[in-house]
Amino acid sequence: MANVNVAFGMKPINNAGSTPATGGTNAYLIASDASAIYQGSAVKAVNGGSIAIGSASGDTVAFVGVFAGCEYVSSSTGKKVFSNYWPGSGADTNFDIIGFVYDNPLQRFVICTDASFTDQATAEAAIFESTMFNSGAGGSTTTGISNAQLDVATLDSSNTSLPLKIVGIQDDADNEDYAAAGLPVIVMFNNHALLQADSEAAIS
Repeated sequence: MANVNVAFGMKPINNAGSTPATGGTNAYLIASDASAIYQGSAVKAVNGGSIAIGSASGDTVAFVGVFAGCEYVSSSTGKKVFSNYWPGSGADTNFDIIGFVYDNPLQRFVICTDASFTDQATAEAAIFESTMFNSGAGGSTTTGISNAQLDVATLDSSNTSLPLKIVGIQDDADNEDYAAAGLPVIVMFNNHALLQADSEAAIS
């Protein structure tokens, strides 16, 4: 039976070391001219002290974490808006635009695959390999949810410059078809911006 998963970006589940809870979020600035950022999208640090969405593949990017939502003052109503995504415009620039990010370097996330692993043995053999995103920068303006998926085609056993490292496969009875897209895979960031020895190396 095909998996029922659809693209949903990255969902926090727990931290490395068997800690059951997520690491929570911290607040970061978003520039008023920043492109749209969707809930579940990986975000990077940019010059000027703010965060932004990464590229579609995320290749070689050191990410700060995963976007959970934001708050800003609407330029049309003058009221504070709480949203699960940053639409890319509409804020009163006299006030800060705040994004909330799951930024714990030990945070683990679930992301669904964009293609089949063929079988269980092949999927399990991919654990500890690295890969990129498929559609890492896109999302829905209706739901505010990212449509990022894990790119099965770019799996690599040695290239740790790729953004994601697979650390497991989620046990999910509704999504356990290894021969179909949508398998829920557990990942961590390979190169976290907050762990960079040279902080400027993580800023683009």
